[in-house]
Amino acid sequence: MSINTRRMKATPEQVWDVLADGWLYPLWVVGASRMREVDDSWPAVGAKLHHSVGTWPMLLDDTTEVLESTPGSTLVLHARAWPTGAARVVVRLDAVGTETDVSIEEDAVSGPALLMPKPLRDVQLKWRNVEALRRLAYIAERRSAGRTP
Repeated sequence: MSINTRRMKATPEQVWDVLADGWLYPLWVVGASRMREVDDSWPAVGAKLHHSVGTWPMLLDDTTEVLESTPGSTLVLHARAWPTGAARVVVRLDAVGTETDVSIEEDAVSGPALLMPKPLRDVQLKWRNVEALRRLAYIAERRSAGRTP
């Protein structure tokens, strides 16, 4: 499982507010290009984000479902991205004073991506999630400074 961590200049609650707004998903998740729908109960267990991946005109519609949710602390997702398969993604928020260490753990759980050797998957996921954490930090830190994206 690939694990990436970044310290953000925002409280866990401020970072959680970004995660809890499903419409912001394509702003910080690398590969997600647009939102089609967000379940009203997002980010409760069982809620889904209906998103598209890729670039126009090659957009593919898929979903991400919440498996576990502890507000301000942990979000566990089952992220589908056909045709590559699905991944289990764990986002953890740990308070460090007025800042937050945010980590993303991710690995494939089904589909053709499992055929790739784990060390190769980890390299790709590491790059992807470094950028995802960078984007998430931009949003959360801007909001914590009183500005909205």
